Amino acid sequence: MSSSIHPFRVLRAKPLWIANGVITGVLALLFAVFYVGANIDPVDHMTKLPVGLVNADKGAAVDGKQVDLGARITESIKKSTASGDKIDWQVMGEKDMKEQLGKGKLYGALVVPADFTSSITALTGTTTTGAPARPTLTVLTNQSAGSLGSGLARTATTQAAENASLQMGKELTAGNGARQAKLPGAARVLLADPAAVTVEDGHPLDSHSGLGLTAFYYALTLVVVGMLSANVISGQVDHALGYTHNDMGPLRLHRPLIRATRVQTLAISSTLMVGLSLLMGTLVMGGAVGVMGMDASHLPLLWLYSVCAIAVCGIGALTLLAVFGTPGMLVVTLVFIGMAVPTSGATTPIEALPGFYRFLAEFEPLRQITGGIRSILYYDAQGDAGLTRGWVMMAASLVAAALFGFGVLGWYDRKGLHRIPVEAAPEKTAAPA
Repeated sequence: MSSSIHPFRVLRAKPLWIANGVITGVLALLFAVFYVGANIDPVDHMTKLPVGLVNADKGAAVDGKQVDLGARITESIKKSTASGDKIDWQVMGEKDMKEQLGKGKLYGALVVPADFTSSITALTGTTTTGAPARPTLTVLTNQSAGSLGSGLARTATTQAAENASLQMGKELTAGNGARQAKLPGAARVLLADPAAVTVEDGHPLDSHSGLGLTAFYYALTLVVVGMLSANVISGQVDHALGYTHNDMGPLRLHRPLIRATRVQTLAISSTLMVGLSLLMGTLVMGGAVGVMGMDASHLPLLWLYSVCAIAVCGIGALTLLAVFGTPGMLVVTLVFIGMAVPTSGATTPIEALPGFYRFLAEFEPLRQITGGIRSILYYDAQGDAGLTRGWVMMAASLVAAALFGFGVLGWYDRKGLHRIPVEAAPEKTAAPA
């Protein structure tokens, strides 16, 4: 018998408002905390941002003594407390610096040229004619490691170079009073601030690399595709087994019930996810590279990595959906999007995040996948440029998802917590004597 209560009367039910208000309110608060909190003040939170410091100066003989002003200026920069512990100055040679930039290990570098001392001492000579040559300190950026991180490194490195030049100018003018009086006016001005600062790209990228952001957006695509596909596959498997209806517009389809344990259902969904990941990974790479023209090399490796990333993210999401049920989609959204994007290291460098977010970044899937994609797209697929970590973390995530999912669901099954209770067996009537 149909109820005579009007459907809109359910809006009077306080539990409906309270339950949905709590869930949506917490979701809104968490997203605000994760997204805004992680990026609200990266400069203040920045700690030990790795920047290379290279002294290529060969020195020069001055008044019979060997002088190396490059060593003095790099030492003063390294010991400077102006940036506190915000910058991790890593003294190295030019070859090591180029290798580190080419692996995304440095956000930038400061290079003192080979002729730095000789150019500086030339300014103190009395035979200078015309415009005196000004030595140059070179600031190298690295957009492949992240635009914001490269920008932070550029700002700090440029400021350090300018301050070091002014400090050296004070020392030179204080020690060359008599000689300075004989110099041309232009030379005296240059001597007060002897070094020019130029900015160059330390690891140039191809034009269709999104200024170093294509790796992030490609990785984000893989994670979102895996996450959303899990939601679709979970629903379709439930429909195929007859546990839920399938609404197609105004039509409602329902299949006969095929009883399956929770473990069996997850195994079916995971198998479907693995198979369809081959299709999804192919289409993601085809759309990004073939249709949109994204610069990419190592295409077979990129395809394999894409397929595996979608499969692992999808199985992880299926596990959360199976274990937590209806709230599982909220958990999936928080894990794969809410907590993942701010801690990916692509928009804001890990070194510029608050401590809590750095902790999340150690295991959040998007950061690991982004590191591997960066290595493939920008760093010639070098293992220590993020690719090895990406593979290892994906394997660890898959094992963790399998242990957690099948372990918890097996416990549900053993406890008789079936999705539809098994009907009680009909009572047997006693046979007549």
